[in-house]
Amino acid sequence: MNANASASRMETRPASLRILFLSAEVFPYAKTGGLADVAGSLPKAIRRLGHDIRIVMPRYGFIEIDRWRLKKVIDALSVPFGEGSEIAIIYEARLDDVPVYMVDNARFFDRDGIYAYPDDAERFIFFSRAALELAKALNWQPHIVHCNDWHTGLVPNWLKTIYKDDPFWKQTRTVFTVHNLAYQGVYGHRILEVAGLAHHGFIAHPQLAHWDHVVHFMGRGLIYADFITTVSPRYAREILTPEFGAGLDPILRDRADTLVGILNGIDVEEWNPATDSYIPRRYDVASLEARAENRRALLADVGLPEESEGPVLGFIGRLTEQKGIDLLVQVAEDAARYLDARFVILGTGEERWQSMIEAVAEKHPEHVRAVFTFNNPLAHLIYAGVDILLMPSRFEPCGLNQMIAMRYGAVPLVREVGGLADTVQDFDPRTGEGNGFSFKEYKAQALYTALVRAAENWKHRGVWRTLQERGMTTDFSWSRSARQYIEVYYRALNTSGEIPERLREKLAFLPGATEATKTP
Repeated sequence: MNANASASRMETRPASLRILFLSAEVFPYAKTGGLADVAGSLPKAIRRLGHDIRIVMPRYGFIEIDRWRLKKVIDALSVPFGEGSEIAIIYEARLDDVPVYMVDNARFFDRDGIYAYPDDAERFIFFSRAALELAKALNWQPHIVHCNDWHTGLVPNWLKTIYKDDPFWKQTRTVFTVHNLAYQGVYGHRILEVAGLAHHGFIAHPQLAHWDHVVHFMGRGLIYADFITTVSPRYAREILTPEFGAGLDPILRDRADTLVGILNGIDVEEWNPATDSYIPRRYDVASLEARAENRRALLADVGLPEESEGPVLGFIGRLTEQKGIDLLVQVAEDAARYLDARFVILGTGEERWQSMIEAVAEKHPEHVRAVFTFNNPLAHLIYAGVDILLMPSRFEPCGLNQMIAMRYGAVPLVREVGGLADTVQDFDPRTGEGNGFSFKEYKAQALYTALVRAAENWKHRGVWRTLQERGMTTDFSWSRSARQYIEVYYRALNTSGEIPERLREKLAFLPGATEATKTP
């Protein structure tokens, strides 16, 4: 883009933006993790800043029309799909003042779950393409299409190829948010035909072996998007390295000047100990002593004794190595034996980790309890009742649990990675600075050493009260993050809409499926 064109674009910077926000899951309608929390909160904060933002998501079989008062707005939306088309029914809900359009198609979405189906590629191609066709059907021309994770990764690709000459999309730019780089959406050659991209072919990169044999949803989002965001400043730096880049760091380094880390927020209305209906005793920073009643209620609820010399520890999350569950299993027995700590674990995940946790719980029934299910009321009670919340993650793009914990007066103990490092500063007793406890090396001994430090400081009530107050008075609302996203949207609008030359010169665009590239 030349200087005059750039200046012209800046001069026409709209005061109110139109943003099409695409997500495979949105709280409270459908949720498996943090993506749903972001999609259910960030658009509301952006709307409060005066912008016209509209969400599009699939209507899964478990999203009941009557319960959510869904209103049918389009009976039959024709969506290009493969060599033909598929029909979508469009429903509308309201998330506060934000319209939520739900794409309904029984073939793809009438199911009890969200992911892990053999046809996930086809399902999310249809959803993403339907979202674009919906905007045209409504004659609502977005300035920005905000895509989230691999499920929507082909949208920036489409807007720079098959929709490139469509006047409706000429001024639209894309922002692609990486919530977790580990989930990438990699499929075989046939998906090019389903997506209508066979004519545009494969993409090869000299540092990414075999890319010319697969269709990489996440990778295409990173290549074609006008701006890229991820969910914390630290994670934005980490994913430029081979250790955290999940094989995509070469592309991310070439896009570093358009990569921005914006820390997620939390829904401070949903997570508010002063109004929380799930806890027996409500409280705020001025009435922290009332928190003890929730501690007693938690211990009674899970069947642990109230009297002990040690703190109450909590863990809420997926039972996977990403969340550091292997470290947790290794230290749980010593924490019970030597620190007299009681431990409440809430989460679902891999069976092997459940078995290991059950073995520790059976060995130390007075110290360890585990609930292997999603239990929202219990999660609220854990935040309101534990002394220390553990998050020993191997990697953590942002993390919301540590922010929720601090809002509830639970002190976080985390590994110093990603958003955990951005939000938790290790307590230094010499200076009195810090709001939690952290460790660096991904080793059980490092976690246990930090836990010993935390347990010792817990005995000093004045020190602990200070840590609790710091956490409870920190602003983790979405308003701060929303303003940063608005600035990214304006920066995206000021781009040329082309793949950056530095990246383009490294890419090769190969023909569609050939005998050499035909892999399953």
